[in-house]
Amino acid sequence: MSQAVDDARAIVLRRRRDEPWLARWGRRAVSVPGLLVAALVVGALLPPLLLLAVLFDLARRRPLPLARALLVVAAYLVCEALGIVSSLALGLVRPFVPPARSLAWTYRLQGAWAAALLRALRRAYGVSLEVEGLDRVGPGPLLVLARHTSAADTLLPVVLLSNGLGLRLRYVLKRPLLWDPCLDLVGQRLPNAFVARGAERTDRTDDDVAAVSDLARGLGPGDAVLIYPEGTRFTPARRAAALERLAASRRPHLVERARRLEHVLPPRLGGPLALLEASDADVLFFAHTGLEGTARLADLLAGGLIGARVRVALWRVPRAEVPTCAERRAEWLHDQWARLDGWVGATRGSQPRASGG
Repeated sequence: MSQAVDDARAIVLRRRRDEPWLARWGRRAVSVPGLLVAALVVGALLPPLLLLAVLFDLARRRPLPLARALLVVAAYLVCEALGIVSSLALGLVRPFVPPARSLAWTYRLQGAWAAALLRALRRAYGVSLEVEGLDRVGPGPLLVLARHTSAADTLLPVVLLSNGLGLRLRYVLKRPLLWDPCLDLVGQRLPNAFVARGAERTDRTDDDVAAVSDLARGLGPGDAVLIYPEGTRFTPARRAAALERLAASRRPHLVERARRLEHVLPPRLGGPLALLEASDADVLFFAHTGLEGTARLADLLAGGLIGARVRVALWRVPRAEVPTCAERRAEWLHDQWARLDGWVGATRGSQPRASGG
């Protein structure tokens, strides 16, 4: 445990040195006060806003989608405000407690924040949650490869794997998420990597791959690294762009495999292959469906999540079954992603919506 804590602290310090002090605190000078002001304003105006939302929904004869979305936004702001205060309090006591305890408290704070947000989402929209394969996950170390549909699906691994099984997750996340104050303040005290996306990648690809590889080193039985190989949520335009990017890459032979995917984007290979190269941990695939109605705020306002049934499926691949050659690993990953795509298609096609809402 002591070695794992030392490794986690070393990763945090390296990531902190990667970002200029002025950029980090300049962002926080905007995001933290802005969030707190938004929480106060929405909290003060919530009763009349909620009444107007209910009247508007009733006038349209809709099952209160606008009112539900308003409640979720309010819950998010409350969780963020409490998370900021808790993070600041934890920062004050950190110098006086052992590093292992400080790390455990930080993970606990992250787990409480994620559980509260997921609970608010489920209650507001009458969402059910079904999980298969959780009992077969077993101990770490693990490399977790998860489907990505929206910001909401980042909550599921924390609740199921961290809170439920006690795994200390190391996340690979997009750098723009640092504008979320809790992800910034709490997430940067944990061994996570915030990487560039899209056009930002041009001058940071090597640095980002190195940061991802760093997360896979020194993993203990209670540790896991989680990455979203798709990099972003599925849309037809993004699927077309991903196919073009793959055709222009060093692996154009994978295009036909990728073209058969109907519900997920082809996996970006840089991060997953870097993790496989840096660690000999087993691989856990995290498939889910039902949260497609949270892809955009407009989807929530339209009631796309009302009565949804969220299904999660997990399967673990022993490291001995993962090819050792990088090219074979790329093909293997596409094959596993095809399995995930097939599960999503079969589940979405056969699963009725839950009642509730």
